[in-house]
Amino acid sequence: MTPSTTQSPDLNPIEHLWDHLKIKLEEYEEAPRGIGELWTRVDKEWNDIKPEVCQNLIESMPRRVEAVIKAKGGYTKY
Repeated sequence: MTPSTTQSPDLNPIEHLWDHLKIKLEEYEEAPRGIGELWTRVDKEWNDIKPEVCQNLIESMPRRVEAVIKAKGGYTKY
């Protein structure tokens, strides 16, 4: 793999886990009233991530690697 390929965010499952967390936090109807409430929400949603979400990310890695190689380190659907 080329250096740009190995640094692709598509190959970093934690980036996709952060996206999942962000989506869950955006589901709240009201903005947090402060940093404490924000942290409480982050903690709750992080701890509520189902193992299947992580498993799906792990299982998607061969497809992600293939897509990044095919795109020569460029944009992919991931």
